[in-house]
Amino acid sequence: MNSHNPPPTTNPASSDSSVGIIDALPLLEAKELTRRFGGLVAVNHVSFTVNKNEIFGLIGPNGAGKTTLFNLMTGLIEPSSGQLIYQGENISQLRPDQIAAKGIARTFQNIRLFGELSALENVAIARHIHTKSNPIMGMLGLPSATSEETRSQKKAQALLELVGLSDRAQEKASNFPYGDQRRLEIARALALEPQILLLDEPAAGMNPSEKHQLSEFIREIRAQFNLTVILIEHHVPLVMGLCDRIAVLDFGELIALGDPANVRNDPAVIEAYLGE
Repeated sequence: MNSHNPPPTTNPASSDSSVGIIDALPLLEAKELTRRFGGLVAVNHVSFTVNKNEIFGLIGPNGAGKTTLFNLMTGLIEPSSGQLIYQGENISQLRPDQIAAKGIARTFQNIRLFGELSALENVAIARHIHTKSNPIMGMLGLPSATSEETRSQKKAQALLELVGLSDRAQEKASNFPYGDQRRLEIARALALEPQILLLDEPAAGMNPSEKHQLSEFIREIRAQFNLTVILIEHHVPLVMGLCDRIAVLDFGELIALGDPANVRNDPAVIEAYLGE
């Protein structure tokens, strides 16, 4: 996404050593995850695994339960039943900050930046999950707090450089156009140093050229940060060309799971989502 240094074009299924070999054991596992809201079953006994270094897509019609599933993965809501297993640990009942500290970060369908803060401040604030000093130590100007703050600022600046926004570091986030706000939100999520990055409709509002750049950027950060990426996206060509595997939801149920070619030709997926 940095126009000054475009990422290399690579096949997501390639054996590039910088990406690493997918582990035999899943990094994340959903076991019969269910979420009810009163009489509505938003996610219904959904089970799947996500492997390390995988780019995993979630697709389906509006209201299929995709964002609810993301909310379950990040602790914004708790499952009505079922489990979410991350690196062998059941994290189903953990708070969002606890899940973020363990290495799962996300962006949102509706961008949630701090509009009155600068781009640099938006990214640097996410670094505080990895610092040991507290606000009082900062107010007192203790050397340890000052040192940590300096490191956070440098890391934030480097991430802004990565997403092509370093020259606008001091601008308020609310002044950024939509596409730049998307990039800033990704930089903030990367500041958490996640092992899994969840992207909720990252290509929304982008033109075809921007969508292509986004796809290449996701591959680049997957390799550079040794990431596992899970994304919700309605732009089917982007998902089919980018993801290693795809899960398809419809009315809260998993109706297909597999590589892009198999999912594209699945009769249930064609009927529910892709159309003839």
